[in-house]
Amino acid sequence: MGASVTPCLRICLWSGPRNVSTALMYAFNQRQDTQVVDEPFYGHYLRVSGANHPGAQEIMTTVDCDAEQVIQNVILGPCERPILFLKNMTHHLVDINWHFLRQMTNVLLIRNPQDMVPSLAQTLARPTLKDTGLKKQVTLFKTLIKWGYPPPVLDAHELLLDPASVLNQLCHRIGILFDETMLYWPAGPKRIDGVWAKYWYHNVHQSTRFEPYRPKIDPFPETLQPLLTECQPYYDHLRKYAIQARSASPSSAGVNTPFPSPSSSSPSQYTVTLRNPASRSMSRNSGAVYIRQE
Repeated sequence: MGASVTPCLRICLWSGPRNVSTALMYAFNQRQDTQVVDEPFYGHYLRVSGANHPGAQEIMTTVDCDAEQVIQNVILGPCERPILFLKNMTHHLVDINWHFLRQMTNVLLIRNPQDMVPSLAQTLARPTLKDTGLKKQVTLFKTLIKWGYPPPVLDAHELLLDPASVLNQLCHRIGILFDETMLYWPAGPKRIDGVWAKYWYHNVHQSTRFEPYRPKIDPFPETLQPLLTECQPYYDHLRKYAIQARSASPSSAGVNTPFPSPSSSSPSQYTVTLRNPASRSMSRNSGAVYIRQE
């Protein structure tokens, strides 16, 4: 990592659309030690993919559409607080060198396609497997495992069943203390919202917390059944590793299935140690990027 990179814990959330990712972003935004960025690669994705998304032209004229500039100036750029939380859509990883992922603490967020696909179809007229990001999430998961950085996996269903338990376990996995302020936020638009919020965030703007999980009662649309069939194997692969909704002490927090053995090679990265909110020390260490409370 270059000397110009500000030392902080950089959390990359890799989600698909309609996965309660914005609610999770709002949760991290409640932390006093965290700076939040909303979908920094969205402009790049729209430019290179030509995707027909609501407000595409407005988005591309508002944000930086050059992925390399986004990586240098935002992903690895200045950080005003000890933690930088970057909410990303996995399908935005198009024509991007993944090298920067080795410098991040990566987290995957998935949602059962039986719940996600009908929701996505309310915004995109003809959603595809690429739009869900699920196939690329599996590729990303396997790549990070191969590099020796097994990412925590969150399932929206588990998160909504018991937000406090799942977030507590997540925080332990990534090396920070759980903060109860993550469970509530004020209703309405937020200053951290991307310009696309008016197209995608209406429901979450009405919320003040993670809404309890409610199974869908409407029958699954027949027209979306082929997409569901495509999505299901990718979701099933990842959900085996998802953090479960249960009361767990830090020593017992974990996942259902052990991660596959990583590659023997493990590049050098930073470890940031927080002694108190006003003091940070940094050292080089091998392995993922973590903050440890002392």
